[in-house]
Amino acid sequence: MSTLKSICVFCGSKSGNDQLYQQAAIELGRSMAQRNITLVYGGGSIGLMGVIADAVLESGGNVIGVIPRQLATKELLHPGVEEMLVVEDMHTRKAKMSECSDAFIAMPGGFGTLEELFEVVSWVQLGIYSKPMGILNIAGFYDPLLTMVEHCIETEFIKPKYRELIIANETAETLIDHLERHQLPVIEKFLDPEQI
Repeated sequence: MSTLKSICVFCGSKSGNDQLYQQAAIELGRSMAQRNITLVYGGGSIGLMGVIADAVLESGGNVIGVIPRQLATKELLHPGVEEMLVVEDMHTRKAKMSECSDAFIAMPGGFGTLEELFEVVSWVQLGIYSKPMGILNIAGFYDPLLTMVEHCIETEFIKPKYRELIIANETAETLIDHLERHQLPVIEKFLDPEQI
């Protein structure tokens, strides 16, 4: 039994050009269901969002979808998700997904996925959240981003200890294991910008 009750998964409303992305979404969904971890996600039925939701549901797991009203049709709201929260806007969607989750995982995706990933990391750095953030780095998808984070550390825009805010693994099982036991770095209460 997992110490995590729910994980919010950020991922694309497209499937990408590599079958490995879909396979990893299936593996993550199955693993979450086997560990009795509820999937919290963006509520769609297409792309990797649909793949992971289907995998959790087919494995007997629990799913909470959160989707803005204006996207409920465009993203093809998932008909199989019983607990579907339709909210007013994107800001409310992210706040609700965060509220419902003990941890976060980013799978491959586009601008929306990257924005969600970095908002969570920024807010953990600021002490707003105290929840672990993982990246499922399928086939090196996130290698360029992780290199950019290292560049920001080298150029002293990010403190070295904050590289620990993002856990990256190539397999779902290992990533969930790491999220379950991850200790976040000590977050200072900021008095001035130099402390960030």
